Amino acid sequence: MFGWGLSLLSAVLMAYVAWRAASVPWLTRKFSKRTLWLVAAILWVVMALGRMFGHSASFPGSSLLEFIGMTLLGVLFLCFMPLLLVDVVTGFGSWLRNSGLRLRGWALLVGIGLSGLASVQGLREPEVVDYEVKLQGLPQELDGLVMVALSDLHLGTTLGPKWLKARVAQVQDLKPDVVVLLGDVFEGHGRPEGELLKILQKLNAPLGVWGVDGNHEQHEIGNSPLNDAGVRVLRDATAMLAPGLMLAGRSQSTGHGDENGQPVWAAPIPSPPGAMVLLSHIPKHVQEAAASGVGLMLSGHTHGGQIWPFGYLVGKAYPALDGQSKVGGMTLIINRGTGTWGPRMRLWHRSEVSRIHLRPGAVR
Repeated sequence: MFGWGLSLLSAVLMAYVAWRAASVPWLTRKFSKRTLWLVAAILWVVMALGRMFGHSASFPGSSLLEFIGMTLLGVLFLCFMPLLLVDVVTGFGSWLRNSGLRLRGWALLVGIGLSGLASVQGLREPEVVDYEVKLQGLPQELDGLVMVALSDLHLGTTLGPKWLKARVAQVQDLKPDVVVLLGDVFEGHGRPEGELLKILQKLNAPLGVWGVDGNHEQHEIGNSPLNDAGVRVLRDATAMLAPGLMLAGRSQSTGHGDENGQPVWAAPIPSPPGAMVLLSHIPKHVQEAAASGVGLMLSGHTHGGQIWPFGYLVGKAYPALDGQSKVGGMTLIINRGTGTWGPRMRLWHRSEVSRIHLRPGAVR
């Protein structure tokens, strides 16, 4: 549902952009201020309807309506940021008045340009990002094992069966030894449609397809729909992938983690007889994970910021925004999202399919 908070925020942003656009000379020469405000009101209604009815998919064209509405929301934000920057620099028109009018026009064009770039990036297929990780205790016979990780697919009305078929084919072309899903596989508005589950069943690897829940899947009680797709879901549980390699899954039943700073797994993960890989949708409590014997932690959730400048805010909440980093003796890899949330837009990086090559040896 189009929540009141987002509804109010988008209305305020739209009013601000319309107010500043109505002062841009090259716009007001072509359109009256009344026309600009009317267009702004219509666009806001489309955004609200897209969010309100898009997820229900109860009528023909609902998916398209949601796509248009969420894209408009992304464009609105990317136009708002340059306009606000110009207003801050010019004291909201208190100084540099003549230059300020021209700068507002340029700011609007920059916002539209960034929106176009973000849309192109968001619609491109995810890039395969390669990582090499040395795991202490990994047996020599598992040297070169390939683990493919997907995160934040957000399957639903916007990213549907056609997109998922392409992702499954992309993963299978990588010939993985094991596939892991790092949460938020589904958008989370009711149980996913059967066609999506049938397509997910085509994911296969010699050591299996494994997954963990994300915060968008917390409405699911009991059996995870991923189980119906042949994915083995680990909820505060461990499994031996092969002799000397253990996989652990952290449940996200607390949503965004325990705000008291306590580990969110139900019981301490036992020290593995070899190497351990931890799947955790949200990259929190990484120090505890490293101390418990985890050699590699795989997470998602951050989307890599998805749309600039959100990355600056997201990066402050977690130990890293995306990519590979070290936490003590543990390697942390954060997938920036295989899909997108909200608008099909990304600025500056494409979506990601992570291909991780495991090597035996101490982590440097």
